Amino acid sequence: MHESPAAAGILRLSLPRFQGNIGNSRSVTKHHMARSVRTFLPVALLLWAIPQAARSQQPTGAGTAGEPSSSRAAAPAPAPAPAAGPKPTLADFAWLEGHWQGTWGPRLAQQAWMAPKAGVMLGTFQLTENDKTLVLEIFTLVEQPTGIELRMRHLTPSLVTWEKNGAIVLPLVGTDPKTFTFESPTSGQPKRSIIRRIDADTFVAHSEILPEKGETQVTEITYHRVREAPPAKNKH
Repeated sequence: MHESPAAAGILRLSLPRFQGNIGNSRSVTKHHMARSVRTFLPVALLLWAIPQAARSQQPTGAGTAGEPSSSRAAAPAPAPAPAAGPKPTLADFAWLEGHWQGTWGPRLAQQAWMAPKAGVMLGTFQLTENDKTLVLEIFTLVEQPTGIELRMRHLTPSLVTWEKNGAIVLPLVGTDPKTFTFESPTSGQPKRSIIRRIDADTFVAHSEILPEKGETQVTEITYHRVREAPPAKNKH
């Protein structure tokens, strides 16, 4: 039990006086001694109890070893994860149906897309320059259980494929109302293909090719919808 400074002082002042009274007067009766003890002890105990009570009422702080206060604010609950948006389907690409045309430097690029049917949307590509076909492409958008995939093959005008190990597969990895991003986990020819819709009759095709050596090659072609001319009316 620890004594307060005030209690220790009282003890030092009172105890010699009490002992002196005993030594100087042998005639002090046991009754007087008992009364002196009864007077001294309550005072000493009271002086010791005051600082103990003050310490027990001291509020518990962040650095004390006491129990946490029940009134302390609880930690906020973690925010719920945002709900996933609807899974893209081929219906999100139905606007591609039709004939499209753009330029890449002196070259003429043309795409043609059929409407989605039976889980597949079929498209073709032709790149020409000076009335000569440079490359052909055939590609499909396919609905898989894991999501939409863009598959493509490059061909010569005589339909010899460039790829020796099957079609290039680029899963859909990102989408918003205007942009669709496809990326191949294995091939760099292309590594990434992005379709960005500008309006009902315009879109941009962005392609990134990662050659085995050298820097990334980026191609962007802006396509415009080609409106089919209405059939001529008979003059009969």
